[in-house]
Amino acid sequence: MLKRILVRTGISEIMQRKHLGDMACPIAQSLELVGEWWSILILRDAFRGLAKFDEFQRSLGVSPTILTRRLKSLVKHGILYKHAYSTRPLRFEYLLTERGEAFFPVMLTLLQWGNQSLAAGDVTVLPVSRQRGTRINPVLIDDLTHEPLTHLNVAIAAGPGVKRRLDPLQGTKNQHEAHPYKESL
Repeated sequence: MLKRILVRTGISEIMQRKHLGDMACPIAQSLELVGEWWSILILRDAFRGLAKFDEFQRSLGVSPTILTRRLKSLVKHGILYKHAYSTRPLRFEYLLTERGEAFFPVMLTLLQWGNQSLAAGDVTVLPVSRQRGTRINPVLIDDLTHEPLTHLNVAIAAGPGVKRRLDPLQGTKNQHEAHPYKESL
């Protein structure tokens, strides 16, 4: 009944998921692969050393159906791979591929952003050096100049694979204007 109402009113078209993988933007393409929150939390747990289905399920409290779907998608896109760790009964663990391991800086940046923007002084998770055991402060830097990368000194320009030319400064405003939310940042 609800489906008929949604179709009749045109709402079902609005509610259908848009696929981002065909967009010429690497951010959109990346979100197509890992943008769903369960996928990112599965990757978080994989970086913590979890690998078995029941470990992910226990950590996340997610339904087996959703977890199965997310794991299949991460395997399909080459972010995790399945490795049989038992033959009787047949059981698999899900391990990070090279592509999956390359997601770590994104995860670390998301952790830092959450700590800075959302924790309100009650930080619950910290990045720590495995060798020293001390807190680390991740910083994105330019490998040539070693300057920190921020929205003030980085523009997005067209790469060699783009079909139309992009102006790297298009859509940017004067960065020296006062930011309306600057005080809360």
